[in-house]
Amino acid sequence: MKRIFLRSSLLIAICFATALSAVAQTKRVIETSDAPKAIGPYSQAIVANGFVFAAGQVGADPKTGALVEGGIVEQTEQVLKNLAAVLKASGNSLDDVVKTTVFLADINDFAKMNEVYARHFKTPFPARSTVQAARLPRDARVAIEAVAVVRTEKR
Repeated sequence: MKRIFLRSSLLIAICFATALSAVAQTKRVIETSDAPKAIGPYSQAIVANGFVFAAGQVGADPKTGALVEGGIVEQTEQVLKNLAAVLKASGNSLDDVVKTTVFLADINDFAKMNEVYARHFKTPFPARSTVQAARLPRDARVAIEAVAVVRTEKR
């Protein structure tokens, strides 16, 4: 009985280690100099299990790290350029995005942000949540994070 228990435990341990190894192998970090560097312990994006999980981007210029001048329109344009650059580094584009979350410093900026957003995405539009945040990094007006499906064929 003890021998069966040990063999079963060993088999479970091998299966568990194999599963963990497979998960580790399917997780890939995305990093590009065409988008602002991460300012904390996170990645610009992670590719895992058929999806690209892109961290929230603010309207910072990738070369200087400073927020672009102007208001919500200019920052939203830069946010989407940064997001597109991260997705491009993963082999994808904004066309592959299935879900976004938009964080606004002021919900009254929704209409202007939405106009810019609509120019960058095609139908069918990604699912989206938009919320007002008490404060965004670098006192940005807008931040957007996205989830995209990994492109399996050339378009």
